[in-house]
Amino acid sequence: MPLVRDHIEGYPETIPFTKQGVEVPGTKKPGQTGHYRNGVWGLLTRNTPNALTTITEIYDSGMRVGKDAPFLGRRPLISTNPVKYAPYYEWQTWGQVDHRRRCVGSALSLLFKTGKLGGAGELETVGIWAMNRPEWQIVDLAIATYGKVDVSIYDTLGKDAVEYIINHSHVTSVFTSADHIPTLLKLKPKIPMLKAVVSMDDFTAETRTILTQWGWSVGVHVMDMKEFEAIGEANLIEPIPATPDQLVSICYTSGTTSNPKGAMLTHGMLALSVQANLYGLNLPDEGSTMSYLPLAHIYERITELATISTGAKIGYFSGDPLRLIEDCQILKPSLFPSVPRVLNRVYQAAMLAGDVPGLKGALFRKAIQAKMEKLHATGDNTHFFWDKLVFRKIQAVLGGNLVLVTCGSAPIHGEVLDFLKIALACDVLEGYGMTENCGTCTKCWPFDPSASGTVGPPQAVTEIKLIDVPSMNYTSEDKPRPRGELCARGENIMKKYHKDEKNTQEAVDEEGWLHTGDVAEIDDFGRVRIIDRVKNIMKLAQGEYVAVEKIENTYSSSAAVAQLFVHGDSLQSYLVGVVIPDPLHLSAIASRLSSSKVTPDDVKSLGEACKQPEVVKEFVNILDKEAKKGGLKGFETLKRIHLSLDPFSVEDGTLTPTFKIKRKDAYKKFKAELDALYSLGEPGAGSKL
Repeated sequence: MPLVRDHIEGYPETIPFTKQGVEVPGTKKPGQTGHYRNGVWGLLTRNTPNALTTITEIYDSGMRVGKDAPFLGRRPLISTNPVKYAPYYEWQTWGQVDHRRRCVGSALSLLFKTGKLGGAGELETVGIWAMNRPEWQIVDLAIATYGKVDVSIYDTLGKDAVEYIINHSHVTSVFTSADHIPTLLKLKPKIPMLKAVVSMDDFTAETRTILTQWGWSVGVHVMDMKEFEAIGEANLIEPIPATPDQLVSICYTSGTTSNPKGAMLTHGMLALSVQANLYGLNLPDEGSTMSYLPLAHIYERITELATISTGAKIGYFSGDPLRLIEDCQILKPSLFPSVPRVLNRVYQAAMLAGDVPGLKGALFRKAIQAKMEKLHATGDNTHFFWDKLVFRKIQAVLGGNLVLVTCGSAPIHGEVLDFLKIALACDVLEGYGMTENCGTCTKCWPFDPSASGTVGPPQAVTEIKLIDVPSMNYTSEDKPRPRGELCARGENIMKKYHKDEKNTQEAVDEEGWLHTGDVAEIDDFGRVRIIDRVKNIMKLAQGEYVAVEKIENTYSSSAAVAQLFVHGDSLQSYLVGVVIPDPLHLSAIASRLSSSKVTPDDVKSLGEACKQPEVVKEFVNILDKEAKKGGLKGFETLKRIHLSLDPFSVEDGTLTPTFKIKRKDAYKKFKAELDALYSLGEPGAGSKL
C-alpha cells in the first residue's frame, strides 16, 4: 500500500479546520454564492501530477503489492442444511484475480468480435446482477480492462426494473447468481436482445443440463463462470489500454417515482473520484474492507476501487445481513463503509446495553462524558482508560480493528456520529455524493471536533456553490450562513443520462454544474450541511409548503424509530404518518405501560401494543421532542401517527434498492390507515383524541 501513498499528499501537520472549504475570489454572482473548493488540495483534475485517470491505473497501482498477496475473500459455505459458513475467510490472490479478469475479458472480447454478443445497440454493454461477491468484482474489472461498459443491477430489483434496465441499455449478456437465471429466462420474450447468461455459481451436472436446455429453448446460451473463463483462457489477449474519456459504466439510479436513470460514467470520472477519496486515507498495510453495501450503488463501488488502488484486501459478507456482525468479527476489517440504518442499530444496541442502573450504568455514562468532552475539545476520540474498561466490547462487535467508518446515502444524527466516534475509537466520517458525481462531493475531515451534523467540505475533485431557491425562502444572502440548492462541478460529474435528454438538461446546466436537488448551507469553516430538499414539496390546505423528506429525516433521528413515512393531503391542514417502531424501544415502552415484561421478539405482544392509545401517545411524545430538537415548525409536525410492525421493504415495492421510500407505493400500502387518521380530524380542533 505505501506504493500508492507515496504520490498522495497527506494533511498538513497543522490541519486548518477553520478553512476546510475556501471561496474562490471573484466567483460570486447575484442569486448564488461564490465557488468553494477544498482548503488543502484545491481542485483535482486529470492534469494534476500523478493523478489516477483510468480504472486500469487503479488496478495496476494495487497490483504492485505482489501477485501472491491476498486480495478478494469470502467465507466458504460448508453446509446448506442448515446453512453454515466456515469461521475463516478464504482468499484469492492478486495473481489469481489478475488471471481470471484476463480470462473473462478475453472471452468477452472474442464473443463481441464474433457477433455472439452485442449487436443490440451502439454500446458493448455487459450486465451484472448479483449480490456482492468476489466474482462481481472480477467481472467488473474485466469489463473495464477490455473496453466494455458495465451495467450493474441491484440484486434486490424486481423483474420489471430488470427488464427495463436490460432493454434500455441493450444488454446482451448478464453475469448473475444461479437463483436469478430462471427469472431472466422467463423474461426472454420481453428482453429479446439477451443472448447469454453466465452463472457466478458453479453448476452441478443436473443443474447444468436443466438450465442449458431451457436456455437453448428460448435462444439464450447459459453457462457458468468456469466454462466462460475457459473460453477466454483458450483465446487470451492483452488488456486493452483505456482513456479517461472512455465510457465504462452506465450506473442506474434507484428511482423513487419513475424509471431509473442511467448515469453515463467514464474511466476518468471514476478514477479521479477514487483519487479524491484517497486524500487523507490512511489504512494499515495489511488492511481490509468489509463489503456488504450493494456494489450496484456508486458508494460501495468507489469504496472498493479505492481499496483496490491501495493494494488492500476486500472481504465479502456471507450474503445474510443477520450474519454481518459475525462476518466482521472474523474478517476484523480496517474500513467499514456504512449507512445510517446500520450505524443507528449499532448505536441503539450499545446505548441499551450500557445505559443501565447501578455501577455499570454509572461507569458507562461517566466514560461517555469524559470521552465526549475530549472529542469536542481536541478532536481526539481515544482514551487509554475508558477504551479498555468500557468501550472494548463495543469495538469488538465490528472486529476490534477499525481505522475508519464512513457513512453516506442518507442523513444521520450528529449525536449518533459523536457517540460512534468515541465508542469505536476510530475515524467516523460522513460524506455526501450522488450517482451523477460518482458518489464524491463532500466529506468530513478526521479529527474535526465539530464535524458531526455536517457532511464536510468539498472533496478535491469538486467545487460547489449554492443557488437561491426563492419559493422556499433560501438565499445566498441568508444570515448567519448562505443557503440554497447545492450545485457541484468537476471532472467527476457525468455529462448525461443514457438516452434521456430531458432529465439530463434538468440535472446538468450548460456550465457543467450538477443541480443536486438538495438544499444546503455552508458554515464559517466551509463545511456543508444538508438542510432540506427542493423536490417532494407539497402544499397544505392553509397554503404552507412542506418538504416531507426533510421532516422524515428529522424524526428518523430518534432511536425509537426504525422507519417513518410522512403523508400530507393538500385538502388537509396537517400531516399524518406511519411509524415502524424499533422493537427494543417498543418492548421497553410496552413493558412499562402494561406492567408486564414484553420482549423484543414477542411479535404478538408488540403488535397488540401498537394498537394501544397510550403506546401511540408515547411515540407521539418522542416524535415531538425530535421535532423540537430539529427546529420543525408547527405545520411541519406529525399530528397523528399509525404504528405498525409491517416495515417498508424492497420486496413489497415500497423501498428502492438504496432504501429510499417510494412515496406513491408507501401510501398505497397504508392508505386505509392514513385515511382513517384524517377522518379523526386534527387533534385539538374538536376532534377525537
